[in-house]
Amino acid sequence: MAQVCELTGKRPAYGNKVSHSNIKSRTRWMPNLRAKRYEIPELKQTMSMLLSTRAIRTIDKLGGVTQAIMAAPEKKLSERLQSVRRKIHAARVKRTAAGKVAAKAGAPKAKKAKAAK
Repeated sequence: MAQVCELTGKRPAYGNKVSHSNIKSRTRWMPNLRAKRYEIPELKQTMSMLLSTRAIRTIDKLGGVTQAIMAAPEKKLSERLQSVRRKIHAARVKRTAAGKVAAKAGAPKAKKAKAAK
């Protein structure tokens, strides 16, 4: 399994571990990843994601996984979350379009007031 955060795109960092005697050896610093499950209310489904602890804190701060997915840059999201983002956007557009249609059908047209001269 790839050690990449699905929301932030964090991946392992590479570099040298340098000893006291200045001997360099290659090393990898792994991101702190956790498997978390979140409910996405717009899609009425639960998703399991591999997230860094920083991403989990960001989700908590923004008030939900939907807001975090929509706020994240498209490039940093995994392919799976990019498709979820498109589905959420489509569901939001559909919901607002249905609301506009219902509002137009139920509300009578307002008469224009004549300007007094």
